[in-house]
Amino acid sequence: MAKPLVLVLTPTQRTDLEWARDKHPYPYVRERAAALLKVADGQSGRQVAQHGLLKPRWPDTLYAWVARFKAEGLKGLLVRAGRGRKPAWSPRYPDALSAREGLLHVVRRAPSQFGIDQSRWRLADLQRACAWLRVRTPSGVARVLERLQIHYKRGRAHVHSPDPDYLGKLEGIQVCVRRSQVTPELAVVLFQDEFTYYRQPTLATAYEASGHAQVLAELGHRSNLAWRGIATVDAWTGRVLYHQQSRIGIKPLVDFYQQVCLAYPCAQQIYLIQDNWPVHAHPDVLAALQPQEFKWGVHRPAHWPTTASPRARQLNLPIRLTWLPTYASWANPIEKLWRKVRQDVLHLHRFEDDWDSLKARVAAFMQQFAQGSRELLRYLGLSDPLKLYQAALSRAGLSPP
Repeated sequence: MAKPLVLVLTPTQRTDLEWARDKHPYPYVRERAAALLKVADGQSGRQVAQHGLLKPRWPDTLYAWVARFKAEGLKGLLVRAGRGRKPAWSPRYPDALSAREGLLHVVRRAPSQFGIDQSRWRLADLQRACAWLRVRTPSGVARVLERLQIHYKRGRAHVHSPDPDYLGKLEGIQVCVRRSQVTPELAVVLFQDEFTYYRQPTLATAYEASGHAQVLAELGHRSNLAWRGIATVDAWTGRVLYHQQSRIGIKPLVDFYQQVCLAYPCAQQIYLIQDNWPVHAHPDVLAALQPQEFKWGVHRPAHWPTTASPRARQLNLPIRLTWLPTYASWANPIEKLWRKVRQDVLHLHRFEDDWDSLKARVAAFMQQFAQGSRELLRYLGLSDPLKLYQAALSRAGLSPP
């Protein structure tokens, strides 16, 4: 039969334990001091171990605390050097923050860079690549990752522009934005693009009662006609200029450029940020503008003429064309305006048999921004145009101009 646990305290020892129970900075010492006081007050060791602590413990644990207190006093309740949880990483990482950076340096690179023939990291691979981790099993690696707040996340599709001048073009656009900030009455920055929509409604999610069929998009029986729109959005005011017709070609494009110049009669320079659609650089279009100086190459179909035709209009419009990187639609904020048109007007619309009404609704939607809109600027990511490409330039080690 086990010998009863007995602890007789002197007045000084009781005072020390009461202080440790109430005021010691370490919670585990406060717990141990409270346990010893309960034993000293006559409670059995088993009862205190199983019901009198923060969590149930083996009675042998409590016996060890009593023995160490009898031998060393209050110091015996402290965790001895070399005991407790061992560091999960080598001394070259002095704290959790530096260890986290070391692990992120690994997981953000392909396993093949570390001699591991895998397309993505597994726990066992991380254990091999990070020999400085003092863990022996993949589950140990998982606990370290959780402790350092490094989580297993699903991949996201990403398309990178193949343009070799990608960063240079973004910097060039930022230079234009900076100039327009200094002299807004003389220089204007407009993001421009074309857009196509159709008679038939586009599909999208909508609310419906549980157990019922999904919302129907009435497609009608007529041909699915297309309509083209062209628009600009002012980088600083959110003002939108819009025109739509059945086709957008050389003449409609030049007509729209004239509309833009009439909308900004005081502007000495209008920077038009646009994509690399070849029509933008057609000789007949360029003939209507002031002489252009293209730092970056311009792509035109091989069969196109290199000079303007006799019928080209010589208008000398104060427009400076500035090119976006190729295959980089995300760099043009006006793309988000087209998304807003689809979401608010075109998804599941009810005008499949009233083509004219649908065109009128799209035009009316664009007209609401004709005087500018701060709300639209926020939606397009232009709350501060100077920061538009800041993240992309910073990742490349470039500071925005």
